[in-house]
Amino acid sequence: MTDRSPRTSLYYRFNRFLERHLPSRLYARSLIIVIAPLVILQTIMGGIILDRHWDNVTKVLGRSLAREIGLITELYDTSDKSEAALKQIEYTASHRLNLTLDITRDGQLPAPINRMFYSLVDDKLTKYLERETGRAFWIDSSADDGKVDIRVEVEKGLIFRILADEERTYASGTRWLLLAMLLSTLSLGLLAAVFMRNQVRPIVDLARAAQDFGMGRGSADFRPRGAAEVRQAGEAFLDMRRRIARHVEQRTAMLAGVSHDLRTILTRFKLELAVLGDSPKVKPLQDDVREMHHMLEAYLAFVRGDEGEAATLTNVAQLAAEVAQATGRSGGTVTLGTLPEQPVRLRANAFRRLLANVLANAVRHGSRVEMAGMIRDDRLWLHVDDNGPGIPPESREEVFKPFVRLDPARTLDATGSGLGLAIARDIAQSHGGDIGLEDSPLGGLRVAIKVPV
Repeated sequence: MTDRSPRTSLYYRFNRFLERHLPSRLYARSLIIVIAPLVILQTIMGGIILDRHWDNVTKVLGRSLAREIGLITELYDTSDKSEAALKQIEYTASHRLNLTLDITRDGQLPAPINRMFYSLVDDKLTKYLERETGRAFWIDSSADDGKVDIRVEVEKGLIFRILADEERTYASGTRWLLLAMLLSTLSLGLLAAVFMRNQVRPIVDLARAAQDFGMGRGSADFRPRGAAEVRQAGEAFLDMRRRIARHVEQRTAMLAGVSHDLRTILTRFKLELAVLGDSPKVKPLQDDVREMHHMLEAYLAFVRGDEGEAATLTNVAQLAAEVAQATGRSGGTVTLGTLPEQPVRLRANAFRRLLANVLANAVRHGSRVEMAGMIRDDRLWLHVDDNGPGIPPESREEVFKPFVRLDPARTLDATGSGLGLAIARDIAQSHGGDIGLEDSPLGGLRVAIKVPV
């Protein structure tokens, strides 16, 4: 016998059901975990009270009232049935039994009342009155005056009408007990909601601080608080942030030194080649030095990243227009479509480098390049389309790896170092977004950029 697959087990299906139907936020789920058992417990207790207390008390009260009415009919049966006897029965019902008794001669019982809902009071009174009186009777417990109207046909044409307070027929105070249970449930639920919000808020603050830090936004006001485990996670986050900041600082200092030393050597090469003049033998050396310079700048740009640049509100349409104009000066033509005018919080210089790399790659391989974008679902979406040769779907993820060159297809930057799209994706991901490649409506490649706003 084979083991049951975890994906077909009842436990797995139950968890999948909860994942699909429960709220996605921790606060809402925590409230359900705390309040749902409370509501279920109160419901069970309410059911027990209704079944035990209300039913049993109504049974006792109904039996007692039926016996009192049976006593009245028995007094009539044992009397001489004179007017004086009837007066004595009325006196006994009023002063001894605290019942209002009206005696009607030549009367008849009203037509039965059709009730839409089941009445436990009428059901029990009917059963007990049948047992105690043995006569035809009529009951109305739906009056709004707080009375229960009971009419008994003592003999043909003689009707005893008994009016009893509703408290003597059923446990009328149960509704107040249920109301008190409801109010207590609401009060405890509100208290749980306030307490749970205070417990969840430090987790939300930690998640927001981590998100802001990952997107290059400041999170200096974050302070660990809450439960011990949450404070421990907050302290770990602060330690990680300090280590990353120290690493970036050390890397920046190292790059500054490397950049200075290498640029000094390249400058000496250029000066020495300039002294040699413009002979045909010197020109290839000059081209090699220029290419070496471009490659060095590309490598440094990739390793440097955003250098801790702060995110600011940036007009994306204006920034895209400036990058498109700069690309045009390099020999390419970019057509701008609809772009969002709403300012977006970005690292402006890093995002400018992202767009420059993407547009440079597009104009190098296509004669027609278009860029458009929008803000949707709290994200900035930008599309750069060209009509070039494109990239096969199976190779699209490869081009984002550093130093990968597609040959004979598209190269990724002017130096052929294989860092153009790698730098672009690194910048997009540092903003909390990403870059993907798709088929373009123009027949070439579409670069899809998405960044949260």
